[in-house]
Amino acid sequence: MVGAMERDVVRQVRIAADDAPITERVQALLDHDDAPLHLVLEPGLHRAAGLRLRSDVTLEILAGAELHFLPGYDQYAGTKVAIVAEESDRAMLCAADARNIALVGGGQIFGAGSTQYVQGEDVQMGTRRAVRYRPRVVVFDACENIRIEGLHIEDAPMWTMHFAACTRIRVHGLSVDNDRRMPNTDGIVIDGCRDVEITNSVFRTADDGIVLKTTRREDGTLTGPCEDVIIRDCVIESRSCAIKLGTESFSAFRRITCERVDIEKSNRGLGILSRDGGVVEDIRFAQITLDCHETPEGFWGSGEAVTITVIDRRPEEGPAGSVRGVVIEDVHGKMEGALCFVSARADGISDLTLRRVTLEQVRGVLGTAAKYDLRPTEADRFDRFPLGDGNAGRVGGWCYDAQGRIIGLIDYPGGMPGLYIRGVRDLKTEALSIIRPDPLPPEFNVQLVVTEEADGLV
Repeated sequence: MVGAMERDVVRQVRIAADDAPITERVQALLDHDDAPLHLVLEPGLHRAAGLRLRSDVTLEILAGAELHFLPGYDQYAGTKVAIVAEESDRAMLCAADARNIALVGGGQIFGAGSTQYVQGEDVQMGTRRAVRYRPRVVVFDACENIRIEGLHIEDAPMWTMHFAACTRIRVHGLSVDNDRRMPNTDGIVIDGCRDVEITNSVFRTADDGIVLKTTRREDGTLTGPCEDVIIRDCVIESRSCAIKLGTESFSAFRRITCERVDIEKSNRGLGILSRDGGVVEDIRFAQITLDCHETPEGFWGSGEAVTITVIDRRPEEGPAGSVRGVVIEDVHGKMEGALCFVSARADGISDLTLRRVTLEQVRGVLGTAAKYDLRPTEADRFDRFPLGDGNAGRVGGWCYDAQGRIIGLIDYPGGMPGLYIRGVRDLKTEALSIIRPDPLPPEFNVQLVVTEEADGLV
């Protein structure tokens, strides 16, 4: 009994601002014992390399405090993580097999992505050319009972927050503001997690805003299904897809609800990209406002309000998981692209409902929305990318075919419609309105809705 009472006493350590890095001091406090610990960074500048958290730890960054992570991949050799993403095996803040962790406070975390992890510009594609190896900001693997609240994270070098195989995650009042041309800087990645709530948060980034994945680790094991996830009362700006399920989809996605979300100045609005074997079912998007714009071809998609695609990325292992039981309701806004639902096989998408959806389709200035985008495909997947060939494209972004065209970009037949349907069964619409320009621009299809049969071709 005495031991239990002692563990209920939380030791608090306050750390004053200092020009010298705090890495060794903070890690020593974390490693001293396993008793509950509350670390407080006081207002002012703090500098650190990688930190490895443990169970029963609260890291509070007070309003006015700035935690600047040191530049350079080598600074994070001590915080390697087991789950690799986009060749990144390191994190600025990490934890594994831990429980009861909180990152809270009104302070700021700076990743220096656009200043320290860039080697040039790709003007044509609209992106920066990032260095090959970049740390993620936060990686929690197989953790339980996580709370993220009130923090502001800026300029991530790579994925901002990555939660893999975690249970009971509560994110509230988080703000992420990344460089809008820095690739692979997803706002928050929920990877094979269960019981997740993301509320009252703001994500502004070049890559996906909120993305759910179910990945396969390098040892072949899976992070598991994504289940019972709620996204509510958030604001998202993304030059990729504001809210996305996939593309990594080795396990199932079930019982996902996204509601009362404002999507601002974005590329794609809502997306489901099934590429691997996991089924996607019981998904609801509701009360969404969106503003979707064309982007250069370096970004996947171009101005689609909603896109759902089912493409076999690893046919030697089996088909991509089916998408079924998706409800999209009370959605309104503007798009420079189309509504795009494509399955390469018949019935890959089924039981899809569009209810009370009102969209204004307008002409963009780039013309990239005239193509629908099936990236990533079997042909451009990571293990087949010609690394070292500077003319091949950018791994994880785009790959050129023998004719110099980007693999996966396909012209809409007859021009861009308002709604494109291919390989979909049991699509139900109720109060669907797509308002188009009059007269129609020449690159628009005169047909509002174009339906094609699946032919197995990408």
